[in-house]
Amino acid sequence: MEKIENVELKYLTLEDFEELKEATEAAYLSMPNSYWKLDEIGKLISLFPEGQIVIKVNGDIAGCALSVIVDFNEIDDNHTYDDIAGDTSFKIHDEDGDTLYGIDVFIKPDYRGLRLGRRLYDYRKELCENLNLKGIVFGGRIPNYHKFSKDISPLQYIEKVRSKEIHDPVLNFQLSNDFHPVRILKGYLEGDDDSGEYAVLMEWDNVYYTKPSKKPSANKSVVRLGLIQWQMRTYEGLEDLMHQAEYFIDTVAGYRSDFALFPEFFNAPLMAAYNHMSEPEAIRELAGFTDTIIERFSELSVSYNINIISGSMPEMIDGKLYNVGYLCKRDGSVERFEKIHVTPDEAKVWGMQTGNIVKTFDTDCGKIGILICYDVEFPELSRLLAEEGMDILFVPFLTDTQNGYSRVKLCAQARAVENECYVAIAGSVGNLPNVHNMDIQYAQSAVFTPCDFAFPSNGIKAEATPNAEMILVADVDIDLLRELHTFGSVHNLKDRRKDLYEVRKISPHK
Repeated sequence: MEKIENVELKYLTLEDFEELKEATEAAYLSMPNSYWKLDEIGKLISLFPEGQIVIKVNGDIAGCALSVIVDFNEIDDNHTYDDIAGDTSFKIHDEDGDTLYGIDVFIKPDYRGLRLGRRLYDYRKELCENLNLKGIVFGGRIPNYHKFSKDISPLQYIEKVRSKEIHDPVLNFQLSNDFHPVRILKGYLEGDDDSGEYAVLMEWDNVYYTKPSKKPSANKSVVRLGLIQWQMRTYEGLEDLMHQAEYFIDTVAGYRSDFALFPEFFNAPLMAAYNHMSEPEAIRELAGFTDTIIERFSELSVSYNINIISGSMPEMIDGKLYNVGYLCKRDGSVERFEKIHVTPDEAKVWGMQTGNIVKTFDTDCGKIGILICYDVEFPELSRLLAEEGMDILFVPFLTDTQNGYSRVKLCAQARAVENECYVAIAGSVGNLPNVHNMDIQYAQSAVFTPCDFAFPSNGIKAEATPNAEMILVADVDIDLLRELHTFGSVHNLKDRRKDLYEVRKISPHK
């Protein structure tokens, strides 16, 4: 082969026809008269020019890829190649369809081994993404099947190719390019004796696909998080505390944040007025402020156009004390969450009860999860939320020592890796000498990410200054998570051995 000086992808034109015919015949020696006719090429180009491309090496055609757009729901499960490409007018092509159907792709024998086929496949994937199609499908040949057809079925053949027991040049290539088998197509391509006229319907999913909707959507790809590292200090009362809270909400909203995250028990300074009482009595007095604070937060979320995660507060229900929080959305709705695992100290000193709500929340920025402090140290909880499609996990926390903070931080980082999601943690700093059981705080709020090439190598998107009152604003890209789920170096969610173990949610005891 002559020295390669230029490789380029170009749209197919009618002027390429004679050279294309020659290249096709060279690629399909075992299938004579398999080349496309001039009127067929002309129709494909007129219907869908961007779907018909050639790859040229030093100006000569080395390969080709042809495709149409189809409504996949209209395609029969047991269709044949003629059902797709047999009509020379290509009436099956549908500009409003949802799937790119590959009707041909080949590389001339002289140019094989140069990974030119990968370039054609990559172009198709990019085209699919640009056109917002669900994915790519085609009937893939299995040209080595005739060597094994007397002993194994096509399905067994595919499994042996996947497990590397058998080499199939076409199927191996498609699997290595992120396509997966969907079903066997019998009698797919007449004359394909090498494949026994079988084909494998191969599919590639576009992880960026968004279902078209006539309704306006505010869902965002890049989400801005505003974390409030709150300083415990003496307040004159509820109004004084809410004035400080609104100041922080105003600040992060001024940076166009989508979320404001407060720490666990950020309203604890209000217990100073009840320091003469026992600790269980004082925190039950604090619970009396919760309804008012949530009502105010809901008003602020609308007026500042920001989703507010209230941190957590004590709440009395039927005479029992719980550690709860509220998601106040900027559309005016409010949802509640509970701390599932209370610490030994919470149970012993305050008589705090364990919660039972484990759920994700739908927001205008995707699905989120919220776990309060100690809960993040139990990986089963966040795994359940990941199963429901969580993109961002918020963790309001309160820790008094660096030991306690390290437990929260390290576990939060682990949750980001194992669940392929973002994790945002926010805590309080400073001292409260006039409140029993809440006298010292240690925190360094942060946003954690998975560890892969699209993310920081240490999995830390942003960190606040330790033990200083401040806000932390950071952007997270939800589309990067979609890409990670499919194309990451490892697949922590996909590769779980569900045949060996499972994590499932059960109904709580009444």
